Amino acid sequence: MRKHLFAALSVGTAGILALSACGGGSSDSSGSGGSGSTSTAKGKVGVILPDAASSARYESIDRPALKAAFEKAGVDYDIQNAGGDKNKFQSIAEGMLSSGVTVLLIDSLDDASGTAAIKKATDAGVPVIDYDRLTLGGGASYYVSFDNVAVGTAMGTALVSCMQANGDKTGNVVELNGAPTDNNATLFKQGYDKVVTDAGYKVTDSQAVPDWDNQKAGTLFEQIYTQQKGDFVGVAAANDGLAGAVVARLDTAGEAGKIPVTGQDATDEGLQRVLLGTQCVTIFKDIKNKEAVSAADLAVALTKGDTSAADALATGTTKDTKLNKDVKSVLLVPEAITADKVKDVISAGQTTVAKLCTTAELKKACTENGVS
Repeated sequence: MRKHLFAALSVGTAGILALSACGGGSSDSSGSGGSGSTSTAKGKVGVILPDAASSARYESIDRPALKAAFEKAGVDYDIQNAGGDKNKFQSIAEGMLSSGVTVLLIDSLDDASGTAAIKKATDAGVPVIDYDRLTLGGGASYYVSFDNVAVGTAMGTALVSCMQANGDKTGNVVELNGAPTDNNATLFKQGYDKVVTDAGYKVTDSQAVPDWDNQKAGTLFEQIYTQQKGDFVGVAAANDGLAGAVVARLDTAGEAGKIPVTGQDATDEGLQRVLLGTQCVTIFKDIKNKEAVSAADLAVALTKGDTSAADALATGTTKDTKLNKDVKSVLLVPEAITADKVKDVISAGQTTVAKLCTTAELKKACTENGVS
């Protein structure tokens, strides 16, 4: 276990979030699948995405993937983003229900606002699909996501491998977890916590980041670093946005690339850090080809009123611990992405060489890892 200098972390707090920035604004927009196409299914799907700040994925991956899937099926749709605003989330849901959507697909900001939207939809006879995160206590008809304990397990497994590669067979690990209101964050932590502790490492600090806010993550990590006096050998950060905040602060202490840091979502920024060696791993959840398509297929079946087809797609179950009820689920398998596997994300169409290999240093790393 190594001892790290920590005084440098008090320097340069302004402007160091560049690496952790995760996408643009959170303004709403919508579309209609019926424009220029002949609808093959009745009804309309309303989609509410949570925000555009906690992860770049929602606007850069989820929206276009869902849009393409609905248009391919010839189904009308309305996709909007709540921009991290719980009141806006509610108003969007109400507006969609008033406009006559027949299926609601939501990625809740928290259990309370998600549950309120689900109740309104249920009262109106509109089935609801929880997308990506389960709304505990909500009572959605279906759930589509990746196996989130498996996501955390993959993060923990990679972190242990990176720490051991550094020669740190034991030592302290700190955790920067997702929002305490997000059930997925609980499941991620469950996965990586077990792997890390089972491998003989000690978790000496574990903090939840409100709203997955990257700026708050940076502040929390700076406090952790100071309190721990830099005496840790790895950081379990719950997504690429949080990982970016951690790496930015490690960089001010000259420690970036020396202390392994995890992430997930396979964002462009996360993949670039993996290529450069400042982030140990990111977890690839193939949203474009798996999650969005699975959710769209389920929604299309429900627009037709075909619950048998929907049930045939949702072959798994997830426990709603508030309702003590199993929710019919589509649970997908994630992939751990280290530098030598970045090309897999490109092959899946989630990003491009041009987006990743943008500097001389990155071009060199891309070439070395077969990204071309």
